[in-house]
Amino acid sequence: MNNDIGNYVKPCIRCNQNNPIRRKPAGHLKPIESPFGVRQLLSMDFHGPIIPTSRRDD
Repeated sequence: MNNDIGNYVKPCIRCNQNNPIRRKPAGHLKPIESPFGVRQLLSMDFHGPIIPTSRRDD
């Protein structure tokens, strides 16, 4: 139903003029400085706790 409403409203000029897109503009990319020595940059990804499945292979 949401798709049907979107397809109905999308070509409506009055709807598009009165309801502008309310998203922030995309920001600029910022370069990451490269490390100068050993162990100057360390990153870790944490995810958990991971619950085992009944099949244990998923």
